[in-house]
Amino acid sequence: MTEDSPVAELMDSGSTYDSELGSAYHGDSRELLKELPDESIDLIVTSPPFALQHEKDYGNQAQDSYNDWFMEFIPEVRRVLSPHGSFVIELGGAFKRGWPERSTYQFELLTRLTDEDEGNLKLAQDFYWFNPAKLPSPIEWVNVRKIRVTDAVTHIWWLSKDINKDSSVEEDEAPIPEASNQRVLQEYSDSQKNLIETGEFNDGKRGSGHNIDAEAFANDNDGAIPKNLIEASNTASNTHYLQMCREFDFDSHPARFPRQIPEFFIDFLTPNPPYDDWDRGYLDRPVVLDIFGGSNLTGKTAEDKGRYWMAFEQEEEYLQTSQFRFLKEQQIRKMLDENQSGLAEFANSD
Repeated sequence: MTEDSPVAELMDSGSTYDSELGSAYHGDSRELLKELPDESIDLIVTSPPFALQHEKDYGNQAQDSYNDWFMEFIPEVRRVLSPHGSFVIELGGAFKRGWPERSTYQFELLTRLTDEDEGNLKLAQDFYWFNPAKLPSPIEWVNVRKIRVTDAVTHIWWLSKDINKDSSVEEDEAPIPEASNQRVLQEYSDSQKNLIETGEFNDGKRGSGHNIDAEAFANDNDGAIPKNLIEASNTASNTHYLQMCREFDFDSHPARFPRQIPEFFIDFLTPNPPYDDWDRGYLDRPVVLDIFGGSNLTGKTAEDKGRYWMAFEQEEEYLQTSQFRFLKEQQIRKMLDENQSGLAEFANSD
């Protein structure tokens, strides 16, 4: 790990660890955010603890107090977010305790986040993470009584401080918030590849009112524009992070979201390097922040893609072990032998 990182100048607190492009900090994000300069963050991607029925080891708020708790972060989130920046939250739903009735807490939270007199954020677009490998849950209503189906989708809110008022943004103008779907194009399906090759499809008017041009679908645009549904199975069991946790007898973070989520939004909402012409941010390249860092997958993904990153995490054990993502096995072994980080105190003793 490096002795210092390019984002260290943004904070008064000392970091728990640094990498070539980022720094991780231990503490309550409500306090750590106050140390950041105004408009210094280009993208916040995070997955906070959900308002679940049962308390987890990593800590989570009860449903009846969750939204009040979450809104405590928002004034500082707004302050540190750049004018072109985005705030992306992956937030799962829940059933009410003891009843087969869905809680509406995440929708009520969205209403507060976008209320002009409270959160004052704009909903740029809603996304959905579909986990096809999700186990049947909740157990009582799906497995036991069999009166509900598996809850396999979580909501992702893409929010910003402002939205281009004029929907017809000039080509030489930068959009607000920063975004380009050309950075997240997906491979064409086999049928679309065949269509492009043959040029054969039914043009003309559709029942929806669309009038399909005779050449509209035959153009090769290097890929398909993605939908707002991210399909990813959260079943990885042999990643470097998990291998190192097992190798050195540490508990891994129990609620990690898949790499596809931070990867998609980092690509979509921040430009790719090189940054010779980057002049929209506080630093010389985009800064990505996760205010509920967990195992710091967001930071590692940002580093791999050449962005600066910062991670805030209140649970010290999870933050300490998150540095495994940035270290080779021999580096971890040396660090533990020398006890440079105090990490050994978190090792399982059973």
